[in-house]
Parts: sequence; C-alpha cells; structure tokens
Amino acid sequence: MPTIALAITPHTVPSSLAMALDVLRLANRHAGHASGGKPLAKLQRLSVDGRPVASALGRLDVDAALDEAAAPDLLLVPAIGLPEPATLQALAPWIQWLASRRPRRGAALLPRFASICSAAFVLGEAGLLDGRRATTHWSLEAPFRRRYPGAKLQIDQLVTHDGDVACSGGAYAGIDLCLHLVRLAGGDALARRVANELVFDDALRGSQRRHAPRLPAPDHDDAAIGRLQRWIDARHAEPLSLGVMAEQVHCSPRSLLRRFKSATGLTPIDYLQRVRISAAEALLADPQQTVEAVAWAVGYEDRAAFAKVFKRITGASPASVRQRPAAAARVQ
Repeated sequence: MPTIALAITPHTVPSSLAMALDVLRLANRHAGHASGGKPLAKLQRLSVDGRPVASALGRLDVDAALDEAAAPDLLLVPAIGLPEPATLQALAPWIQWLASRRPRRGAALLPRFASICSAAFVLGEAGLLDGRRATTHWSLEAPFRRRYPGAKLQIDQLVTHDGDVACSGGAYAGIDLCLHLVRLAGGDALARRVANELVFDDALRGSQRRHAPRLPAPDHDDAAIGRLQRWIDARHAEPLSLGVMAEQVHCSPRSLLRRFKSATGLTPIDYLQRVRISAAEALLADPQQTVEAVAWAVGYEDRAAFAKVFKRITGASPASVRQRPAAAARVQ
C-alpha cells in the first residue's frame, strides 16, 4: 500500500488541501468496501516541524514532521496562493527537501512528486521540472516561463504527468489530478466511483485555455489603441483589414502593429479574431443557431476556417461548446 503525504504549510490554500483529502479519502473508503477493509493508500499530513499549522481557516492538524516521517511514495503539494518571492523563500525547507530527493529508478505505481495549481512553483524551485512537462494556473504562465525556462510548460493541460512528477492547473484541476492518482493506484473503475460520488465529470473538462480571458482590457497608456479596440469590438463582423484599422489611428500598418502589440500583447488581427470568437461563444448558447450561422454572424464566411480559429483560441470545437449549455439546460 503506497503512502501519499500532503505538504501543509502556512501558505497552503485550505480549499486545495480539502479537495485533495476529499478525493483520496473517498478512494480509500471505496477501495476498502471492495477489498474487505484495505484502503487504497496511507495518507499523511506533514509540516516542517510536526506541529499544527495556522491558516486563514484555523488550525491545520498534521500527522508528522517532514524529516521524521518515513519517506512517502508520493509527496503532494497543495496550492500555495500567489507564488511571490517571499512565499517561495518561506517554503525553503520544503524546496530543499524536494531538491535532495534523487530520481527514482524504474517504473512506479505513482509519481514521486505532485503539485496543485501554484505549487508547481515549489517543484520548479527544487529543480524537479527541468526537462519535464508541467502545468499550473493559466494566469501564472508568464512568470512560470520566466522563472523555469527548462520546464516544458503545457499551460492548456489540466494535468501533466512526466516521469516522477505530476502537476495540475488552476484550483479545481486538483480534483482531476487526484482522480488521476486514484486511477493509477486503484484502476479506472475506482476513479469513476469517486468521481460519481463527487458529481464530477473529468471526461468533459476540456482545457484551461477556455477559462482564460480572451481579450486584453483597453486600460493601457495608449489612448488611441484603446479607442481602436472599442471600434473593433463594435465592428468585428465586418471585413476589417490591417490597413482599415491603421486608418482609424492615422498611422501606417507597420506602426499600428508595433503600437498595438506593445499595448495589448496581441496583433490587431489576433485581437479581431479573439473578439469574434468571444462573440461566437455567446451565440453558440442559442440552440436555434447553426454553427454556420454563428460563423457568418461574427465575420467568417467559411465554417472550416471558423472552426480552426475557434479551436486554436478556446481549445475546444464549436460543437463541443454547443453541448455545454445543452447539458446545463437539463438541470431543473
């Protein structure tokens, strides 16, 4: 029976810890029912010194100190909130402990280390993500890439598992990660039973990309580009070329490209496509509108071209997005 330890620190997000424990304890209960009492895994809560940890929701009890506990088969680090330098510095004992672990040889039932959401920065600080696929909350993509250039960040993914290391994306993707661990240790049927009890359908979760804001706000320092953004918002279904947009700002297309990218991080055409796709997502909620009609309404004459851009920006097909409101409509 493997031992799964959860790292508990003053920076642990209580909801992240609670979600992980809910999934793993349910898995133990269901596994015990199926096997006559044998749980799936031994669960441990560890703090640096073995003492309870204060949190925003009160005292978090632990079972042992990090250095005194037997080496766990898996150390799972729940989310730590914003991974600011001061936070990572405060977590130095955990980072040093992780950095001292040697890679495991041969195949194993479970990864050796796992992170939920922003805790990927803890694994990154320990050097465990170099050359490995990883993910974290979509809003942390830029600082993660800057701080850990050796990691193979796959920000669209809810869960990554590369060798000894597994990571999950934002917030509730921690449930996806823990179900993945349950599936590895106890099989698909056990994972399905746990997911069903949680009323959680991990098969239809999609990617993180669809949750990220599509458009930069026009609140930057370039007032003319802000006005152009609002102008594009109002006319996105029209055939707008780079030249037409440049005329609105009274500059050359080349100058517009430079200024627009500096202000928003996108090119004018990228911005136009994101406006169109955002409008399309809203229209797809209407079951009376066909995908072709939606494509035409937001400025695309070809369904295939529309579907390609839609998938690139949202990570999903127009048809799969159409199914979401249909599923919600069945709830009365």
